[in-house]
Amino acid sequence: MSDIVFLYVTAPNSETAARIARTLIDKKLAACVNIHGEMRSVYEWEGAVEFKLETPLFVKTTAAAAPAARDEIVSLHPMDEPCVAALPVLRDGSSAGFLDWIAQTTRT
Repeated sequence: MSDIVFLYVTAPNSETAARIARTLIDKKLAACVNIHGEMRSVYEWEGAVEFKLETPLFVKTTAAAAPAARDEIVSLHPMDEPCVAALPVLRDGSSAGFLDWIAQTTRT
């Protein structure tokens, strides 16, 4: 394991995704945020099956900064229960220089 995590986040649209990304970068809670193209999500919510378009993000941050980044995402997100999942990054198989850049760029 490393001290780097990726936060997987879904936003309701690209504008919300961009606002979240910009805030995380401005506050140095992430080194980089990848905003992907719109995707279709199917899930059950409050007893109904939902078919929604969402915009996924990958937030590259440190394990130390992840809780603050998560809290910032939740505060900016319009949904009651936004998708924010921390995914550990393995040092073996990862680019050491890339992981070091994330650690150096992110405020912990």
